[in-house]
Amino acid sequence: MSVPEDDKRLLPLAQRWPRASKFLLSGCAATVAELATFPLDLTKTRLQMQGEAALARLGEGARESTPYRGMIRTALGIIQEEGFLKLWQGVTPAIYRHLVCYEFCYWFTHYKIYEINGNLKKTQAFPFTIRKSVIGGMMAGVIGQFLANPTDLVKVQMQMEGKRKLEGKPLRFRGVHHAFAKILAEGGIRGLWAGWVPNIQRAALVNMGDLTTYDTVKHYLVLNTPLEDNIMTHGLSSLCSGLVASILGTPADVIKSRIMNQPRDKLGRGLLYKSSTDCLIQAVQGEGFMSLYKGFLPSWLRMTPWSLVFWLTYEKIREMSGVSPF
Repeated sequence: MSVPEDDKRLLPLAQRWPRASKFLLSGCAATVAELATFPLDLTKTRLQMQGEAALARLGEGARESTPYRGMIRTALGIIQEEGFLKLWQGVTPAIYRHLVCYEFCYWFTHYKIYEINGNLKKTQAFPFTIRKSVIGGMMAGVIGQFLANPTDLVKVQMQMEGKRKLEGKPLRFRGVHHAFAKILAEGGIRGLWAGWVPNIQRAALVNMGDLTTYDTVKHYLVLNTPLEDNIMTHGLSSLCSGLVASILGTPADVIKSRIMNQPRDKLGRGLLYKSSTDCLIQAVQGEGFMSLYKGFLPSWLRMTPWSLVFWLTYEKIREMSGVSPF
């Protein structure tokens, strides 16, 4: 039954434009979470580059010499040697990733694939399985991250600018927009999608772990425990989703960061790695299997509060706006 136009004008904005409202609410939640946890992301990226065995191929002089060893010493070193605000270097393209590309496509695929499955589960029109949940989360991550790859590329390279300065190397960029322009001028459109394969692999794994775990744990707690659909349930579910997402996504994240940050020739070809598989092999052979989990601790510490802040903010804003819970 349709609502008269006069009555529609009296409805809250969230009810008049529910899909657009969900997109904006999710974008606000993601921005808050990004700003709150970005220093951990920067620390994670710096740790992922430490001891990179492939640098030896550029000559003995190209080997990395860094005073950092662990997460705390790395973070303190950035503050002492580069300044406190450098912990947020690269946060602008990280926000762009959500608001410009990733958030739109993630919301679209999430609504069309994931929430529709959730509605089917609630109405019992069709059996809802973990398999559908996994597929929906992975598709949302793959499509969104592919379109957002240029912003992720710029973010990683900007995060390494402080280290290049300490090593006496010239800075590559004057700012975010200069970074986009320079990468485009040197490598063309294709250059903006460097590292897209491990990037979408990571996104698929992270989204699979995050969305699936949050949804599964939340509904399990609501249906099988005295807990209700409230902040306690949201918090417990997001803590579980952050841990699973970090475990699944860290190896692909290490490979993605190294491919995106590697030096390139005039044709835009990487000088260290031919592909994500080549990067994987060199890392395992030169540094051992656990090198794929470099930066896991800050990644987990970031993913867990990021998931916590995002889901709590998202659920709360939806409640305040009159939108149904996730």
